[in-house]
Amino acid sequence: MSMSRFEGVLAPVITPFDASLLPDLPAYLDHCRWLSEQGAGLAVFGTNSEAASLSLAEKLNLLEQLLQAGIDPGLLMPGTGTTALPDTVELTAAATRVGCRGVLMLPPYYFKNVSDDGLFAYFSEVINRVADDRLQIYLYHIPQITQVPLSLALLEKLAAAYPNHIAGIKDSSGDPEFLRQLNGLELTDFRVFCGSESLLLENLRQGGAGCISATANINPAAIRALCQHWQDADADSRQQQLNGLRKLFQRLPMIPALKTAVGRYRSNPGWERLRPPLLGLTSEQRQELFAGLLDLDFRIPVDVT
Repeated sequence: MSMSRFEGVLAPVITPFDASLLPDLPAYLDHCRWLSEQGAGLAVFGTNSEAASLSLAEKLNLLEQLLQAGIDPGLLMPGTGTTALPDTVELTAAATRVGCRGVLMLPPYYFKNVSDDGLFAYFSEVINRVADDRLQIYLYHIPQITQVPLSLALLEKLAAAYPNHIAGIKDSSGDPEFLRQLNGLELTDFRVFCGSESLLLENLRQGGAGCISATANINPAAIRALCQHWQDADADSRQQQLNGLRKLFQRLPMIPALKTAVGRYRSNPGWERLRPPLLGLTSEQRQELFAGLLDLDFRIPVDVT
């Protein structure tokens, strides 16, 4: 029997690296624990996790280390979509086997202009090869990066063929009209997550499930509060407050900005390391980030040192 499907806020957990550019496990586990304490789910191996720069072996090891550290697998939605079908199957099967509540799956993104039939065949192969009744897939729609959009027709076909396995979608297109169309699909218990908290209130009012947002790495409690109080009189005000912080980070390279901010709050400059080809913020960008945080009077709302 599968677990209940996700709702609320999840963070695509940023990945700290040590001086050798290997995952810094103690820092990683500390951050995951803090996020879970703030009520956020853990979408590890997401875009902002630098997942495309992590090997399959590293992801499998990090997943094992999370579980050994006592992280509840019910909080985990690992990103398992890769360009290689066998890698996607192996990581998806491992995540499902250890009890992760779901997986977040990109389409195979190297080949462009693939048909809906080709994408259906890919996801079908994954489901059939994993062959686990517990498998819950949240499809990941981020066409500006993958150049492989997920059409409404494809989603309906997949959900009709695999209603127990196609659990929902993360829509990072940033297109409010597409988000509205997703929430209008007549699919049973299909969970729609927006990819930015700037669309969170709109998504919830349309019947969506929540958001999976990069800035949940630093502001999870406030995002979760909007999820909990979206029907309250102050919901629009809460949304506006979230928008201010999101706009600051969107003006900057997102991943290095997040890591720089976490490094500042944790008094650990090692957080600023990125794997090439990504680079850290310039001095001007750092100045813009810290000035913006000061203007917003923002700090991570708990002591994380």
